[in-house]
Order: sequence, then structure tokens, then C-alpha cells
Amino acid sequence: MSTPIILASTSQYRKQILAKLDFAFSCCDPRVDETHLADESPAELVVRLAEAKSRAGALQYSQGLVIGSDQVAVIDNKIIGKPLNHETAVKQLTASSGKVITFYTGVSLHNIDSGHNESLCETFKVHFRHLSAQQIENYLSREQPYYCAGSFKCEGLGITLFERLEGKDPNTLIGLPLITLTEMLTRQGYDVLANK
Repeated sequence: MSTPIILASTSQYRKQILAKLDFAFSCCDPRVDETHLADESPAELVVRLAEAKSRAGALQYSQGLVIGSDQVAVIDNKIIGKPLNHETAVKQLTASSGKVITFYTGVSLHNIDSGHNESLCETFKVHFRHLSAQQIENYLSREQPYYCAGSFKCEGLGITLFERLEGKDPNTLIGLPLITLTEMLTRQGYDVLANK
């Protein structure tokens, strides 16, 4: 029997990304406090939360490999989250116009059987075009990305907002770095291409 894989997340986006690896997995709600600690860098924040999620998920199962992930976007050295409403999304995209936004995505893999945990941060940079107020309004009315950090969906119409993308893995931008995760799974004895 192959090792159970558990995604400690309720995010539909992360579920869709992980499904690209074409193996069966379960999901659970890690219920982790995501409060930013004082003097914590974006990289430290996402690694801490990703690890907290994988460890919390591990408590709900008797065996398997548990994946945790967390992401923040940074504009002008300031962390921004999900806009949740139109007004905040307009502010976020206006602030992003013509700038480079860095996304920090933490990923953690916890082996329930051995207790081993590996956690790290992947960065991804988004170079925004100069956007007019009308372009921002048109984009938001069409895609309504109010539950996405940075106020866009790069896998959809959001791609039109950018000049270029810079990073190891485009999946990182959506919330789960699959190249890095595949490497982590391999180190824990789970070969994605050998398990079918």
C-alpha cells in the first residue's frame, strides 16, 4: 500500500495545484493561527505557518506525509494579504502598478511515521505593467479575485496584468511549489512517478 498523502489546507487553489501530480490525497483543516509575529520576515512567517499547518494536520492522522503551505505577497516591503473586497483590491493593484511584487510561499512536509519535518520558502517575483484605473476596474469586475493575495489570479485573466514572471515554478505563485514539493516527497521515499 502506498504512503497516504494529506494536504493540510482548505484552499481550493492548493487542492487544484496538488491534483496536477495525479495521486490520491486527503485534505484536512489545520486550524492554525496565522497572526504575524513582531520582527518576523515574510520568509520566516510563511515557513513557520507552513510547518505549523503540516504538524497540525499530522495530529489528525496515524500515518502518511502531510503537506502544509502558506503565502504572502510583499509590495514596497509591506506584507499584503487577500483583499476580501473591491475597494481593497483596487488599492492593492494600484500600488502594484509598474512595480515588482515578491511572493513568499512556505511549504512543509511532515512524515508522521518518522516525525521528520522539512520546511522551506520559495520566492516568486511578478513584474506588473503600468495599469490605468480603468484597466484595474475592468479586471476586477471580470475576475473578482477578492480571495487571492495580491488581488489577481495568474492562472486566469490576471496574466494580462504582468510584464513578466520570475521564479523557479509558476505553481509557487498560485500557492504550492510543486517542483520543490516533488523533491521533498522524493527525499521521504515517495517517488511521484513510481506511485501509480
